[in-house]
This record gives sequence, structure tokens and C-alpha cells, in this order.
Amino acid sequence: MARLLSVNVGLPRGIPWNGRTVDTAVWKTSVQGPRQVRRLNVDGDRQGDMAGHGGEQRAVLVYQSESYRYWQRELGRNNFSYGQFGENFTIDGLPDHDVCIGDRYRIGSALFEVTQPRVTCYRIGIRMDEPRMAALLVARGRPGFYLRVLEEGQVEAGDEIVQVGNGPEQMTVSEVNALLYLPSHPRSQIERALRIPALSEGWQGSFRALLAQNKDGDATTANAGLDPMSEPPPAWSGFRPLRVVHKIRESISVMSLVLESIDGSRLTAALPGQFVVLRLQVTPDAPAVMRSYSLSSEPGEGYYRISVKREVQGVASAYIDDQVEMGDVLDVSAPRGSFTLRPGDGPIVLLSAGVGATPVIAMLHALAATGSTREVWWLHGARCGNEHVFAQEVRDLLKDLPHSHSHVSYSAPDREDRQGVDFDSAGHLNIEVLRKLDVPRHGSFYLCGPSAFMGDLSAALAAWGVAADAIHTEPFGPGPSSTPGIATSPSRRPHPPAESAATGPLVSFARSGLSVHWGAGFQSLLELAEACDVPTRWSCRTGVCHICQTGLVAGTVAFRPDPIEPPTSGTTLICCSQPSGDVILDL
Repeated sequence: MARLLSVNVGLPRGIPWNGRTVDTAVWKTSVQGPRQVRRLNVDGDRQGDMAGHGGEQRAVLVYQSESYRYWQRELGRNNFSYGQFGENFTIDGLPDHDVCIGDRYRIGSALFEVTQPRVTCYRIGIRMDEPRMAALLVARGRPGFYLRVLEEGQVEAGDEIVQVGNGPEQMTVSEVNALLYLPSHPRSQIERALRIPALSEGWQGSFRALLAQNKDGDATTANAGLDPMSEPPPAWSGFRPLRVVHKIRESISVMSLVLESIDGSRLTAALPGQFVVLRLQVTPDAPAVMRSYSLSSEPGEGYYRISVKREVQGVASAYIDDQVEMGDVLDVSAPRGSFTLRPGDGPIVLLSAGVGATPVIAMLHALAATGSTREVWWLHGARCGNEHVFAQEVRDLLKDLPHSHSHVSYSAPDREDRQGVDFDSAGHLNIEVLRKLDVPRHGSFYLCGPSAFMGDLSAALAAWGVAADAIHTEPFGPGPSSTPGIATSPSRRPHPPAESAATGPLVSFARSGLSVHWGAGFQSLLELAEACDVPTRWSCRTGVCHICQTGLVAGTVAFRPDPIEPPTSGTTLICCSQPSGDVILDL
């Protein structure tokens, strides 16, 4: 008979780590006597990161004494105490390879249901003083599991654990954990997991993403379950020389370049909304400058068009505006990016401000080229007519869409700008404009423009009732950081690290416009990016969760340690990789 050995609780607190403070509740203390278990947690306990832990389906974390003994042998340690692995219940029995998702257990007067394996993050490594711990829990098949509280009640150390129900598919915690994190993802097993009602919503979403990634064959190839925004591998690695065949003035501040292959061969058709990276030799004796630019043309194999706004003190944009000429050859990466038009039949709302129109006009081109019958809304904000890009081009495209709507806002119209002809309303494009237009809230929203525009409008759309997974954004510069448990500090512009290396592989952060030499003091590309204040996303820091997956535009890397599952082609996991030579990252 399985038995509850210890009830462990803890509250979030700040823990010093790598010069920062981590807010975490992974430190748990064993308590004596009965404890009330409620819908969201045990009395006296609280989760520090509600995005990755906690909630109704992750109310109670369980870990087994047999795994304690395993890790004592594996790590050569004998100083463990109950709660060592951040668990609420330390139990004797119920190993991960026997317990099934959906199994139900009575402990004391409370009733529980198994919902998912533990999701590991870097904080268990801090608690265990073993940075590899998140990866080891997955690789060794010993994650532990979460319980949902079906009936609140009291539990106490010594209580028997009585099984009162079986999961409908009899899939064990170990099987489900391996199905998501390890390389093999058999379609039949994914479908089986999705037939378990008790499986938490997050894991169901991951498995649905795996199914959608490849609808043919017995197994999927890349792990969309860990990276739902994964994109197709780029058509080529590094850069390809393309010739400038047209240079077009789109507005007073925006210049377009039309690029074709130098040998007349076809280009790989981009997905509408993708971007390319240009490597520009702005100054003969200085390192090349890397910049990312969205493709603004109809996706096709004939040519690429980029449209570049001249920025104040913009080195690359000034070079393109002033010095690039027709006939020049530029180094261009393959199209990449996950900000792309999704299939479906519901309304599409294309929202842009200024030069943010570039990726969404590519989407409009794609819709017009197929004669889409979907309801399409083109909503654009500009300062005035002189800065209104693609005005006539958009009008022509909308004529080919039978269910299209358009609204253009000028924030500071000139005298010659005619309301009702050149623009529709004075002021900024915001949620009030959408309300007045009765834009359908059940549509898919694609936003691009200045960061404040996207941040404010995304938040307003969510408050208006638009589903989170229906709001898609594309930042021109570095994307937002995701550093779980670490308080955000005032943002700084990316900069060289405090101790810059004079030699070594050159690491270029394309979105940030920064190139620095790799130094021996860094353990990973993630650490280098953090030292440069380049915004990053991560969670496990050991090659498990793929949250840090980043486009590898050029170059090669070595993994230290090897990730549990390799990243998609054309990307790397910056948390566990080092440059093998010069590299360019989409950061």
C-alpha cells in the first residue's frame, strides 16, 4: 500500500542566483499534523510562478521516496530532506512508470486526480545545487507528477494512499513525459494521450501542436509541442547573393528594394509575414552590419521586396537609402519567422502603424492572390499622407477581396490630406476605433508597428475579449524577454559585455544590431546575450523546454550539454550552445 510520508509547504521568497534575485517557492518544509488541501494548493503553500506551476490542474506536486534513493546514488549525496525536489507530497510507492494520467487517489479525506508530469525549470537546479537537474529529471524518466483536487479535505503524514479510479487510456506519467520531451512522437500515442480528459490543458495543447505539425506519417519530425511557433526550416543556411533590380520610394521615409537572384534561378517562396536578414558592408574596414527586414511583396519565387524606413542615426537604413543602387549585390538570408498567416475561414484583422505595414501587406497580397472569401480588415495608422506607405497598392488589393474593410487613421494630417479620400479618421489607431467599426472579436489579429503600439493594442484586445491565441505580433527589434521568476529591470539598449573579448568567434545579434566576440567566461550563448542585455526567452537552461529556441541565421554551434531533443533545423537552443565559429542569431 502506498503511503504519504511527508506534507511539505513553502511560500515564494527571493533567492540570490548569478547576481540576480529569483522569486521561487521551490524550498519546501515538512510540516507535522493534518493540513487542509484546497482546490489550488495546500494550506501554507503557494507557487511562485503561476505561468509554469500552480493552478487547478497543478495544485499538488508529488515525488517518490524511491526517486530520492535513486538521486542519492546518482549524485553521490546523502543530505536530502523531505521537500528537496519542491514537492508537496513525498510518498512511498506510486512510481512514475506505474501511475497513469487520470488515475484517482484518496488520501486522508481528500480526493485527487493525476493530471500531468512535472514541468521542469531551472529553479529545481538552484534548489539541488545541480544546474543539470531539470534535464536529468526528464532524461532519467523521474519527473514526478501533479494532482488536481477533486474533493478538498485534510491529509497527514502516514495516511494511506488508496487508488479509487483508473485513467481511461492507462498511459503512465513516464510515457506521457517521454512522448513530449524525448525525440520519438508516434502519432498513435499522441492521439491516445489526447483521449484522456484529465490531461491538463497545457499538455493537450502541446500534443495538438505536434499533431498539426505533420498530419502524415507515423511520427512528427520537429517538436512543435515544445515550440508551438516553430517555423519551416530555412531554404538555405547563411547568406545568398541577390541583386537589386528596383529601388522604389514608398513614402518620404520608406525605401523599397526589389531583389532577384544573380543567376536567374528561382527564389524560395516565403510565407506571408516572414522576414530576411541582410548583411551590409556599410564601412569597408568595419565588420558587416546585420539587419532584419520583413518581406513586403506577394510571396512568390520571382523576387523579394523589402521596405526600409530611414531611422534617425540608422546606419543600415541610411546606407540603403543613400548608397545602395540598382545592380548592387547584397547578402540575403533565407526567409524565416513565425509571424505568418494562419489557415482558416474566420475573419482576418491586419493592424499596422507606420512601416509596420510591411509584413501585413505581404499577407494582404497572399489573400488577394487566392481570391480569399474570408472577411478581411485592413486597419492602418500613419502620421500623414507623406508617410503613408502602400496607400494605392492596398486599395488595389482590397478590390480583389469581396469581403474587405479598410480604415486609415492619420495622427497629424497635413493640410493637403483629405479626410474621406486619403484617410478616414484623425488620431491614433486604437481599440476605440475598432469598437466603433464593430471589428469582429472572433477574428485572427495580426499586429505590427512600434513596440508601444503593439503592446497597448494587444493588451486592449485581450481586455476586449479577443482570445490570446488569436493575437499575433511581430516586433521589428528584439522581442520581449521571458525570464521566469526574475524581476524585470529597467530595459537597456543592447551593448557589448562589461568584459569584451578582443578575439574569438564573432556573435551577431541581428535584431539588436550588435556584434561581439565570444569570450571563454561564458558557458552559453544565452549567458553572452544576457551580459549584453539582449532580450531572451528561457526556462530550463539545460536544453529541455525549447523556450530559448532561436533562429540560427548563419554559422554552427556546439551543444554543451546535448539537449534532450535537437532543435528544429536552422535554429539553436541558446541555453546550451556555444559558437563553433562566427554565428548570427535572430535576437
